[in-house]
Amino acid sequence: MNPFLHLEPLAADESTGSLLEALGPMEERRPQSQYCVFRSGRERMCLPVLDVEEVLDWPILTKVPLSPAYLVGIFNLRGTIVPLIDIAMTEGRRPGLLPRHVVVASLPTDGQHEILRVGIAADEVIGTYSVNSEEVLEQAPENVPHCIGMLRHDDRLALVIDLRRLLEAFPGPSI
Repeated sequence: MNPFLHLEPLAADESTGSLLEALGPMEERRPQSQYCVFRSGRERMCLPVLDVEEVLDWPILTKVPLSPAYLVGIFNLRGTIVPLIDIAMTEGRRPGLLPRHVVVASLPTDGQHEILRVGIAADEVIGTYSVNSEEVLEQAPENVPHCIGMLRHDDRLALVIDLRRLLEAFPGPSI
């Protein structure tokens, strides 16, 4: 043990008290959530950060014969085969350019240790935002079945995607 290193407990004085007063009571702080916001076609979308596994540059794809139009293909992510879907293509919002990024989302399945992964084509990854609960609107457009609300950020709105509904709206190969 080092004889020059000696730790003593911090005494509660005015400086500690003023710091706690500046933070305010715990109940007054609103809960925050984090969302990954990205653009797919002309629409901004977002997923809760806990659902996002990672964001990748466009991978090398293998096409799946006789697959639906929204299933761009499959790719290998460190030994796991991940289907890649393009939401904007099926909704008629895909401009002429191809997407540049993939947002890999993961969803725990009913199995004990199994995780279902899906890649979502993204033209641009805008960023991660911490928001208060009042910045998430529970209104969802009726014609977007995989959307459960809207996120208000930077004076814009992004559709909040529910992964379970997304996989129901865009069923693909289960790998």
